[in-house]
Amino acid sequence: MSAVEAAIEKAHAEGRGAFVGYLPIGYPDLETSIEAAVRLAENGVDILELGPPYSDPVMDGPIIQEATQAALAAGFRTRDTFTAVREITRRVDIPVLVMTYWNPVVQYGVDRYADDLAAAGGAGLITPDITPEAAPDWIAASERTGLDRVFLAAPTSSDERLDLVIRNTTGFVYTVSTMGITGERAQLDAAARTLVGRLRDHGAGRACVGIGISTAAQIADVLQYADGAIIGTALVRALRDGGLEQLAATTRELAAGTARA
Repeated sequence: MSAVEAAIEKAHAEGRGAFVGYLPIGYPDLETSIEAAVRLAENGVDILELGPPYSDPVMDGPIIQEATQAALAAGFRTRDTFTAVREITRRVDIPVLVMTYWNPVVQYGVDRYADDLAAAGGAGLITPDITPEAAPDWIAASERTGLDRVFLAAPTSSDERLDLVIRNTTGFVYTVSTMGITGERAQLDAAARTLVGRLRDHGAGRACVGIGISTAAQIADVLQYADGAIIGTALVRALRDGGLEQLAATTRELAAGTARA
């Protein structure tokens, strides 16, 4: 069982769903982003999801785009990813996944990226813009290094696509709650519940739902049928508007939604 899978099982054993918290690396600066990730871990997050800034963030909503563009303008470099992961894993004992677009991995070198992430204590990659059949090099590198590989499933995915994703995913299947970019939504699509049910029917062991989740009530709703809830925009907004203290308070508020009746 990987560290990510163990974290989900630990939450379940405690009567909770897993809380996966996302923050961009390097926002507002590298040192603060490291401290922000530590605050998430200290205030209820079970799995950290760190996003290296990218110049063409096709999946990111405006609040995350604003943060990642600021990080790029401040001089973020790919190597900063491993610095951040190394420092965070030195300070907290929860798994750290990196959610990255694929081009930076290719430019860095797939095997080199996997080796450096593993050496830094990272748990694996979430890869939103590459599919399993296009990722043989990454699959091989992740198997060699023991890193989790988290692929995405969407409401529009065919049964054949779900089978492919499930066969090649470790850790959990990133279950897209709705079509579109990340952000806060007043209501979550019922498609998420249906999609998790389809994933279960096809044999998925663990499914965490992301995109659009921003309140404790929404987390509680998602955890009626999913193994974990992935929250990003609400956390980035808290960091932007109120700094580390507001981020910690918001994390605690959201964590209250993970308890299962």
